[in-house]
Amino acid sequence: MDVTRPTPLLGGLTPAQFMKRHWQKKPLLVRGALPGFEPLLSRAELFALAAREEVESRLVARSGGQWQFRRGPFARRALPPLARPDWTLLVQGVDLHHEAAHELLSRFRFVPQARLDDLMISYAADGGGVGPHFDSYDVFLLQAQGRRRWRIGRQDDLRLVPGVPLKILASFEPEAEYVLEPGDLLYLPPRYAHDGIAEGECQTYSIGFRSPAGAELARDLLQRLSEDAAEAAGERIYRDPAQAATAAPGAIPQALQAFAQAALAAALKDPGAVERALGEALSEPKPTVWFEGAAPADLDAGVVLDRRTRMMYDRSHVFINGESYRASGRDAALMRALADGRRLQAAQVARASAAARALLAAWQEAGWLQPLEEATP
Repeated sequence: MDVTRPTPLLGGLTPAQFMKRHWQKKPLLVRGALPGFEPLLSRAELFALAAREEVESRLVARSGGQWQFRRGPFARRALPPLARPDWTLLVQGVDLHHEAAHELLSRFRFVPQARLDDLMISYAADGGGVGPHFDSYDVFLLQAQGRRRWRIGRQDDLRLVPGVPLKILASFEPEAEYVLEPGDLLYLPPRYAHDGIAEGECQTYSIGFRSPAGAELARDLLQRLSEDAAEAAGERIYRDPAQAATAAPGAIPQALQAFAQAALAAALKDPGAVERALGEALSEPKPTVWFEGAAPADLDAGVVLDRRTRMMYDRSHVFINGESYRASGRDAALMRALADGRRLQAAQVARASAAARALLAAWQEAGWLQPLEEATP
């Protein structure tokens, strides 16, 4: 992607300009970001997706001032009648299950893959919405069908209504109001309060981003580092044959403290350990994702990553679906091109070493990529 080229998706801004002026700073409304845009899934297809066990879906309804919230899967008969107002069906991770949704999400890959999360579809009956709220991450709101009225505002008061199954702001103070029609796009930075109400039947596509919490990320990294250290050092057990009898049994022995410090130092001994653990964590697929193995195939026509595959890299490694590989030289450049473009043409594969081709073949057999000529249209 050429990040210096203006695009209608961003209202004539280049991706570089958007990231500098708006990303995590201020909203952007783009009329006609995708002219003539129509829903990628019909209502029936979306409802069928919400009925599947491996798809995350939620139902939000309001009746008499009371909010109701349920998690899927939902059989069609479990959803409200279409004529009933004030309800919303949210279907998460549609890009994992639908190729056109995956391609739409790819339009936003001017943001690092490590931050790009998924595409959620919100189907709403007239009056449907989830109440005034804020997200802890950036979001692009693309109108796909019908009209939705958005009220937005930056506010410091983020208190929530108590006793409600949704995170609804107790005191919402909108500063601007827009009605979005198909093809219109609204970007909102994190913690920018917003409330969207459907005007008639509508679909809104939310392109969301990952914003890992520091504590959660630290737990994940420490877990991965401890597993690496245990594998490298084996099950080393604390021993204290010189421990004397003690009259202060509540005191932690200094030798045990030193043992603990040495164990932690061992986990961090490799200078690239944290980088490797981070790449593995960020490329880990969602828990609901699994891959079906494939028979070996000729890769000379080129390869394309499966839409569920997460692939990234750093200065020393290539990461794919939670696994890491050391990479350098020409093969590293090839794998980075695959991570950036999500495909390799035949001429690129032809330049791969025998080791790189073997790796591509293993990934293909695991279902992580497929021959380019067999890619799902």
